[in-house]
Amino acid sequence: MNPARGGLSACIRSLTPALAALGHPSEIVCLDAPREPFLKTIPVPVHPLGSVRLGYGYAPRLLPWLKAEARRFDVVIVHGLWQYHGLATYRALTRPGSPRCFVFPHGMLDPWFKRQYPLKHIKKWFYWWLAERRTLRAAAAVLFTCEEERQLARKSFAGSSYRERVVAFGSAAPPDNPAAQREAFFHGHPELRFRPYWLFLGRIHPKKGVDLLIDAYAELSAYGVALPCLVIAGPCSDPDYLRQLQVRAATSCPTGSVHWPGMLTGDAKWGVLRAAEAFVLPSHQENFGIAVVEALACGTPVLISDQVNIWREITGDGAGLVAPDTAEGTLQLLIRWQALDAGTRGRMRAAASGSFQQRYEIIAAARSLLAALQESVPAHPRS
Repeated sequence: MNPARGGLSACIRSLTPALAALGHPSEIVCLDAPREPFLKTIPVPVHPLGSVRLGYGYAPRLLPWLKAEARRFDVVIVHGLWQYHGLATYRALTRPGSPRCFVFPHGMLDPWFKRQYPLKHIKKWFYWWLAERRTLRAAAAVLFTCEEERQLARKSFAGSSYRERVVAFGSAAPPDNPAAQREAFFHGHPELRFRPYWLFLGRIHPKKGVDLLIDAYAELSAYGVALPCLVIAGPCSDPDYLRQLQVRAATSCPTGSVHWPGMLTGDAKWGVLRAAEAFVLPSHQENFGIAVVEALACGTPVLISDQVNIWREITGDGAGLVAPDTAEGTLQLLIRWQALDAGTRGRMRAAASGSFQQRYEIIAAARSLLAALQESVPAHPRS
């Protein structure tokens, strides 16, 4: 549940209160160490059973906990693949009377990983045949967050056989205090208070295309065009990679034009999203993109690659621009945005807000998930 690990934590934090508001309380079992400070901010009961051992995420306390406690619940949802928590859940729930299990892959069956990391895929292939395919096959349903993800998942492993279901996914709307949120960001970064900027917000990782964004920004700057600043905000688990990107920006972009505020949370995060001229994500692989949806919630247009799986919805709603995840595609995103007049940008901001409300607001996502779960839950659930 560490927020530095990406958007999934943020979604679960907002989804569980939404489910409770609809009359379905839930609890979170995670493999974080019990004393992690971020656990105190989660608004539902949390059972931290880590910390984990080895890269496989082995946690010896998990299986006994599931065997002892799982029958208290009507449904168990496994988030993510390729680690011990899925196998432990499968082993715990094969006994008679166990609750139904659902699995959210969250993009982890995307064939991009197969192409990008072929050696890792060989390891996954062995694990798939030893364990993971059984976990998915035994699930009441494997839940995908959009149709694009469901279609792509079929291309990763031959012999896949499991029940599929597409459900809505989303995020909670930001607190309705935009002025205070903007001030929270600008207080920490006064150099940006009176300067427009384009924003990348998220985990800084090679798959996100941050290098493409820096190069496109540098090339466009070389044309002599007056540009907004570029803000690249988020955590990075690889200090060497972060340093490479910062050197790349310092040597190719105008002095003082690229800003690195690090990870932003709370009001400062919502403030940087609200004040941005546009949100940019030229990702090579993005199952859903919680940060994209959070930008929409703030009425900020999104400039994304066609490898963000909700790109068709963004295009259809007129909430942003889409291009390939290439150097040329990323450059064209910035050029096309620059060419828009103020009226068109204003309409796109309104469309962004409308897209969020119609598709991704968390209560709607919770209702969609409940509909999928209730199809497989007994008519008279446990008390």
